Amino acid sequence: MAGVPASVDVYAPGHIGELTQVVPVELVDAVLEESRAVQQRVRALPSRIGVYFVLALGLFEHLGARQVWGKLVAGLDSAVPSPSEKALRDLRRRIGVAPVKRLFDTLAGPLAQPSTPGVRYRRWRTVAFDGCSSIPAPAHELNISWLGRITHRLGLAGYPRLMLMTLCETGTRGLLAATFGPVRRESECAYARRLVDRITTDMLLLADRGFDSNELLRDIAGRGAQFLVRCKTTRNPPVLTLLPDGSYLTRIAGLEIRIIEGEIRAHTADGARTGDTYRLLTTLTDYRTDPADQLLRLYHERWEVETAYLALRHTLLRGRVLRSKDPIGITQELWALLALYQALRSTMVTAIETVPALDPDRASFTAALEAARDTVVIASGLVPTTVDDRVDLVGHIGAHVLGHLLPPRRPRISARIVKRGISRYHTWNRDGRPRSSSPVTAIDITIAPPALPTSPASTSARPGRWSDVCQLMAAEPPRPWKAMEIADRLGLTAPTPVRSLISQLGTWTRRGLLTRTAPNTYKLILPDTLTLAGNP
Repeated sequence: MAGVPASVDVYAPGHIGELTQVVPVELVDAVLEESRAVQQRVRALPSRIGVYFVLALGLFEHLGARQVWGKLVAGLDSAVPSPSEKALRDLRRRIGVAPVKRLFDTLAGPLAQPSTPGVRYRRWRTVAFDGCSSIPAPAHELNISWLGRITHRLGLAGYPRLMLMTLCETGTRGLLAATFGPVRRESECAYARRLVDRITTDMLLLADRGFDSNELLRDIAGRGAQFLVRCKTTRNPPVLTLLPDGSYLTRIAGLEIRIIEGEIRAHTADGARTGDTYRLLTTLTDYRTDPADQLLRLYHERWEVETAYLALRHTLLRGRVLRSKDPIGITQELWALLALYQALRSTMVTAIETVPALDPDRASFTAALEAARDTVVIASGLVPTTVDDRVDLVGHIGAHVLGHLLPPRRPRISARIVKRGISRYHTWNRDGRPRSSSPVTAIDITIAPPALPTSPASTSARPGRWSDVCQLMAAEPPRPWKAMEIADRLGLTAPTPVRSLISQLGTWTRRGLLTRTAPNTYKLILPDTLTLAGNP
């Protein structure tokens, strides 16, 4: 080893405690080789040590680089290098971003077995998209030029922030894929479309409003996956088939889609009632196997991705600003944090699955994190141990997780607010939710069938106009009608009545009474395309 005393073991600090079993040296060497980041000469700080050091920076986010190095070497018996702060900084720059990103891509993926509780709905593994725009970066010139600054009505405010978009396995909160970038450069849908290629045919995607664009829905369906996505209220798709459970079929983006409209209302222990209305789009079109109320309950599994962000942002990072002062360092640091998060989740799920019928929700991320930090300091569990000639799947971290299980989840509700002491405005009670967490005693789910357009009372037409148009178009239901043809049949020749009719046809189309098949060409929904499905 050129330049290194024979008595110094330069590879000894290459570990992250028991998590080294999830990120073994063979994997680290492989990603370094693939990204061409292996050192040319072995000196005091080989590239393998650099990868483990970057992961350890995420594990001890509250400590400086020299202190993190002290944690890595505290439990080692052999002589190890004692690098300066600058040497550690140069080590990070030398390995770059590619090996750390490659490491996360290797670790990312489903964590649970198909039989693990809470992981699947019927035969599909439930996954969710969501974005997190609350990860701050240091306000240095290079970071600001990349990420921009957060604007406020009074001017610039706060640190520059990253948009992190992940595809998450809701049952375990493990990550299947991730991408990130400036908050204002692209929409959440644009970031989500980068991750669609990680969706497989055995997945059911859950997503909130904002992920219902035609392009994204078409991409997801093109992967052969199913989806259950909350829809914006501005959409007004035609009702093609009304189903007995109150949902209905329509077509969006060339896809046959089922829409479920309903209200979820929670009763709290203090007698209050609060709730919201939901409109869900899904490719699960069979109301017999997938009842509307069951899918409404399933939709709330998408909130598990928010819990994943809570663990990443507030437990692992402790709400701190990222440490790097340039875009390359920020990118490397965030990929390392995601890889470390996935390694912790993998260890937690492995331990949980050793106990039959135990839900991964019961595992504490904080307990796993603190146990992992302990194993780094004492340098224990670097290789798998055996019990009765069998590999111990639990280990120190798993035993700590199983010994500090969270209680079964209690149904609770509270207002979603940003707690700001300087605010003069009490806006927290707009939706009727209690400010503090309140136990939920009961949940009512009401399916609301669409209002069928059977009379002109819901339109702005003069009396008789809708009836005339409806009777005319119903006489030949299969064919579309041009606006001027309708005007001729109704005897409208003057320019003003014709313009009024064209305006009314557009209004009726927006309200779901008609379907526009071509420019200024319309087709009647009733009684042509609206049919009632038979009873089950």
